Amino acid sequence: MKRRDFLAGLGAAGALPLFSFNKFIVADDERIKITDVQIIKVSGIKESFDFPYQSQISPLTAYPEHKLPPYPDQKSVEPETQSISNNYIKILTNEGVEGFYGIVDWEAAYVVLSQLRRFLIGQNPLAIEMLWDKMYRLNRHSRAGHYMMAISAVDNALWDLKGKYFGVPVYNLLGGPTRDKLEVYASCLGYSVLPEDLASKSLELKDHGFRYQKWFMANGLADGTKGMLKNVEMVKILRETLGEEYEIMFDAFNGWDLDYALTFCNMVEGYRPYWLEEAFVSDKIDSFVELRKSTSVPVATGEHFYGRWEVSEFLKKGALDFVQADPEWCGGTSELVKICTMASIFDVRVVPHGHNIHSALHVIASQSPMTCPIGEYLLNWMPSKIHFEKYPLIPENGHLELPIRPGFGIVLDEEKVLKEEVVEL
Repeated sequence: MKRRDFLAGLGAAGALPLFSFNKFIVADDERIKITDVQIIKVSGIKESFDFPYQSQISPLTAYPEHKLPPYPDQKSVEPETQSISNNYIKILTNEGVEGFYGIVDWEAAYVVLSQLRRFLIGQNPLAIEMLWDKMYRLNRHSRAGHYMMAISAVDNALWDLKGKYFGVPVYNLLGGPTRDKLEVYASCLGYSVLPEDLASKSLELKDHGFRYQKWFMANGLADGTKGMLKNVEMVKILRETLGEEYEIMFDAFNGWDLDYALTFCNMVEGYRPYWLEEAFVSDKIDSFVELRKSTSVPVATGEHFYGRWEVSEFLKKGALDFVQADPEWCGGTSELVKICTMASIFDVRVVPHGHNIHSALHVIASQSPMTCPIGEYLLNWMPSKIHFEKYPLIPENGHLELPIRPGFGIVLDEEKVLKEEVVEL
């Protein structure tokens, strides 16, 4: 008789607790193993508002010829039908339990297929910490970039698999929920910041229950004093429109320098921004330190952090009020949990960047609200990311209900999927 059959029989006879020990005590040759790692491309059609990409600041807009034109009035834009395709990662096992996660950026998917897939086959998918460490040690360039993004994708799919194996949501594996629902902020990338549009849209979002709103800067060094005054006007309009009880945040997407950021903060401190995000690229740690020392405006960055080591340097130097590590890029669910633990030591809050929603939601839900108070919801981008899901995460009154399905609960809606194919290199 096999050990797992013997233990299962004892459990049925009442000699053991109700949970099944055979999930924990199995011979090496019987353990669950990864049999394949796939990238699944899902295609379909969706209705979309095809508005021009927001004229936000970026590092490249330091050159005037790369400055995008002002926004048109989006109220005149009509919806249209367009093709859409997203990539997901699937991890298959010899026991039939699968891990499924997405969407996955193609840069990460390529590394999964070309470098990680063969290594993962035959491994125990429940040994997530070991697999993360092995993947990290597998490549000399693992500490950043597309390879770390690939580790993130695999790690997230492994957590989904583990949740399904034990029949619980991922946040239960991470320690259990700290709240019944998660408050999210309205991330307004893509919306016009022309004064009249800014005021009307911010009021609309307020009416939809969003107590926090983040808006994206449209001007930088190449726009001179006139551009600075437009940025300040944005802050003024939002504060006067929303009132003092609502929080307003601003994202400069790595497009400024220290002097510009200091001037901006000195001009808007009276309007009490909740944070200024990514005033510079993440390698300019000393600029973040100096900015935080010189203003009362809280400083945020981190969506381009790769792993706990980068975060540690910012925390030790007192460079941040908010860490915005993204579990799609920083190393996955496993790494984001470690980052939260480190941040809690310094009383620095973690508000994960919202490139996707699933991993971030489950990690936030498992942490103290003092460490992870809110999440990000990209209003214009998330509909495309969750389009194919049968149970999409959509805010109501500025909050997301915690999902109760095992793993991350991602299930494809067959009515929206026109084609599903396994990607081959």
